[in-house]
This record gives sequence, C-alpha cells and structure tokens, in this order.
Amino acid sequence: MSDPIPGTPEPEPIRIPDEDLDDLVSALSRTMAEVRQHGVILDRLGSEPDAIPGPSFTEAVPETAGELGAAPPLFILAMGGSQYAAEVAELDFWVTHILLPVYGREIGSTRPWCAKWHEHPEAVARLHGLWLAWQQLTTAEAGQSGPATWHRDHLDHTLLQLRSPDGPFAACTTSPSRLAHRLLSTPDQLGLAT
Repeated sequence: MSDPIPGTPEPEPIRIPDEDLDDLVSALSRTMAEVRQHGVILDRLGSEPDAIPGPSFTEAVPETAGELGAAPPLFILAMGGSQYAAEVAELDFWVTHILLPVYGREIGSTRPWCAKWHEHPEAVARLHGLWLAWQQLTTAEAGQSGPATWHRDHLDHTLLQLRSPDGPFAACTTSPSRLAHRLLSTPDQLGLAT
C-alpha cells in the first residue's frame, strides 16, 4: 500500500457483511483455481514441442484466418496448425483433470473410451463443444441453474454419443486391462461418399 498523503484523512476500512463473505471466498477460490489452471496450460505449452498434429481437415484452414479482419474461429474444427494444437492442449487439461475424474465412469463393452481420444476427430469436436458449453454455463453470469443446464443439455447427450458401443471409440478400449486404439473408417475412406 502507498503512504498516505499528508493532510488527508485515512480512508475508512471496507466492511463486508458476513453473509456476503462466503460468496466472495467462493468467487476468489474459483478465480484462483482458474489462474492456476491457465498457468499449468501455459507451462505445458511452453515445454511441449509443436507435435500435436491436427487431423487432416485442419490443413485446409489457414493459420492466419483470424488475421484477415475476421474474428478467430471459436470451434476447433475451424482451427489449424498451432492454434489447433493449443486448443487441444487446453481441452486435454479439462478432459483429464475435470471431465474424466468426475464423469468418466468405468470402461466396459457398453461404455468404451480411448486414451488417445485426441486422434478421433469426432471425439475432439464433441468434447470441444462440451467444453465451450461448460465454460459458458459454469460461470456466475450463467446463474444458479447454469450447471444443471450444462448437465441436461450438453453433458448427458455428448457422453451417450461418445461412449456408445457404436460411437467413435467402438474399436478402442472396452477393458481397462486391455488397452486398444483404432480409428474407424469413414464413408469417404471406404469410397462410399457421394
């Protein structure tokens, strides 16, 4: 704090009602956790090589798309190069440290999962959309029903699609003791696209 200016009265201390302290402590805790999360992500991005390849569809998106006066793309499928890699790194942190510990559930034949989910374009797209909705609906501005809305409108449907027996991980791990990873062929890879 700076020294008081001579001849000016000392300011009155700020008094916060006790009932508001819990809200303030909660908001400060959330902010500090978010700052720590961003620090971890920045450290990881600074230490990892630019080796996270985007799927082939991102190669068609120029990395300078946001520099042409338009806003940078919000959805990961419109990103390319280092922007895609940075977004996957942040998404990976959220999936690893928030989504899976809370909502991961056990792996089985009716609920497959793939540790290499970032290599499955559909999984990346669905998880990114889920993460964007989580960011929007878990803030104070979303109101008290924001998290319930996120669960109902976003989480439940996304997990049903990702972890269904015929979803993007259908050929991947169905037993934690036998890790497996295989990308399923798409219609265009089979020559069936019109």
